[in-house]
Amino acid sequence: MTAARIEVAKTLKLYMNGGFPRSESGRTIPIKDAKGRVVAHASHASRKDLRDAVEAAHAAQIKWAAATAYNRGQVIYRIAEMLEARRSELVSLICSIEGRTKADATREVDHAIDRTVCFAGWTDKIAAVLGGKQPVAGPYFVFTMPEATGTVAVVVPDCTPLLSLISLVLPVISAGNAAIVIAPMTNAPIALAVGEALATSDVPAGVVNILTGPRTELCPWIASHRDIAAISGAFLAQADAKSLEIGCAENLKRVHM
Repeated sequence: MTAARIEVAKTLKLYMNGGFPRSESGRTIPIKDAKGRVVAHASHASRKDLRDAVEAAHAAQIKWAAATAYNRGQVIYRIAEMLEARRSELVSLICSIEGRTKADATREVDHAIDRTVCFAGWTDKIAAVLGGKQPVAGPYFVFTMPEATGTVAVVVPDCTPLLSLISLVLPVISAGNAAIVIAPMTNAPIALAVGEALATSDVPAGVVNILTGPRTELCPWIASHRDIAAISGAFLAQADAKSLEIGCAENLKRVHM
C-alpha cells in the first residue's frame, strides 16, 4: 500500500473516577502548539463535571485515608515509575506545546519525577513531623496527630505545567486527601498525559480527578461547593485568586495560595 494514511486525531477527555469521560456539555476547546497549529481538542469541563468529580473524590477519599502510610508511599512511587516510562513523551509534549528547548523540558520532567519519589518517602513521616507530644498541666499525656482534610481542589498555574501539577497534587494525596485538579487549558495535553500515567498506576479511582476548563468559570463553583474542604493553588491571576478567597468566606474552607 502506497497511499498516505490519515492520522488518528486525539480528543483530550477528562480524567475522573479512574476513567476518561467526555464533558457532559459536549464542549471542546482547540489546543494549539507553540507555532499556532491546532494539535488536539480538549474537553471543556462544566459545573456538572465538577460536581461529578467531587462525588467521586468524596467516595474514594475515605478508603484512601484509611490505607496505611506505607501503602500510600508505594502507590506514589508507582506514579514515579509510570512517569519515568513516559519521560520521552512528556518532554516532547512540553517542547511542542510551550516551544521550549529539549534541555529545558527534560530538566522539568526530571524534577517532576524526582519530586514524586521524594513525596513517596514522606507519607510515613508526616505524622512524626507534624504531630507530637504536648506539655499539659497535670498527670496526662497529650499527643497530636494530623488527619486528612478531605477533598481538596488544586488549581494549577500556566507556568511549568508538569512540575506545578506534581508539586501541588502530591502533598494533597500523600496526606490521605483526594484531589480535584483544575488544569490550565493551554497545557491540557500535559495534564492529561499525567492522568494516563495515573490510570496505569495503582492510584485508586477517584483519588485524583483532572478537569480541563477555564478557571474563571470553575473557580466560583469550587469556592462555594461545601463538599470541597480546601483549595490549593499557586501563581494564579489576581482575579482568580480573589474569586476563590471571597467565595470561601461563606463556608470557611481553607485556601492556600
